[in-house]
Amino acid sequence: MSNIYRLIIFLPLFILGCAPNVIDEKKVIQKIDSLDMTVFSKKGDKLYSIISPYSTYNNIQHKFQLKKTSINIFEGEEIKYIIDSDESTLSDNNKLLNLKGNVKLKTVKQNQDVLEGDNFIWNIEETDYLLRGNVRFENNEIILNSAKAKLSKDDIIEFFNPVKYIVKDENNNNKSETKAENAYYNIKTESLRFGSNDRRVRSIIYF
Repeated sequence: MSNIYRLIIFLPLFILGCAPNVIDEKKVIQKIDSLDMTVFSKKGDKLYSIISPYSTYNNIQHKFQLKKTSINIFEGEEIKYIIDSDESTLSDNNKLLNLKGNVKLKTVKQNQDVLEGDNFIWNIEETDYLLRGNVRFENNEIILNSAKAKLSKDDIIEFFNPVKYIVKDENNNNKSETKAENAYYNIKTESLRFGSNDRRVRSIIYF
């Protein structure tokens, strides 16, 4: 039977209050069969939690390598975002989180909102989340595609050039398409605006 480890980490300290023998300082690479870790701020606020069925810890580089990662990002005591990926890396004293492969971010309050990409990068000392590669946002109303997007703490997703936006009709079919250099989607207000510095925004209506 696989052992289940639970780590509780307070920043900027590395590990505090972890289960015995979770990290063996005598070993360079420590294998962890099942990881359940919660990271807190210096004030004791819950920042995020990570669950992985298999992970390793490099005791020299102070880096976690995790497979099939599921991450909860908190706002206060409530979960704000849930992120799944094929693998992830947690480094720099648990301050830098990098997710790779089939990254899918779901909003909890707007449970139909899904943001996907190849890579997800978050430095917890900064306020934004960065997604790169085949970025796609979809809900019941719209689809947004771009190569890069930034999700800010104020729930605004900025999609970078080029941006393709598709409107859905009542039958969930594509109704209209717009191309622009930048697009900004507000998750809370469910509103969208476009920006273009050098080119006109182009729209196509499907009948």
